[in-house]
Amino acid sequence: MIKALQSFHPVVFLIIATTLEVSGDAFVRLAIYNHVGLFRVGLFLAGAALLLGYGAALNLAPLEFGQVVGLYIAVLFVVWQIINFVVFRSFPTLPILLGGALVIAGGMIITFWKPA
Repeated sequence: MIKALQSFHPVVFLIIATTLEVSGDAFVRLAIYNHVGLFRVGLFLAGAALLLGYGAALNLAPLEFGQVVGLYIAVLFVVWQIINFVVFRSFPTLPILLGGALVIAGGMIITFWKPA
């Protein structure tokens, strides 16, 4: 089964992994700050399951770990901003956008620059 999964393009795994990670973090944040009782416990458990899925998806990507990290961080930044808007209705500020551009540029350099 793992070999079959590794036939997917690595970006598919990165998008899935980042979406699971950021969603899991959002569930945990909602549990901590917005809910009590059994609903809080449910959010914590859901967040934990999503974070476990993130770890599995990232490690199934058919890339060397050093290659994955650069592209992962770039995709993570983009997905984080999307989830932040959808869940918390928070727009990125100009410093976040400018810093994010540097994060994305750095991720691309780490991933795609092949030293001579």
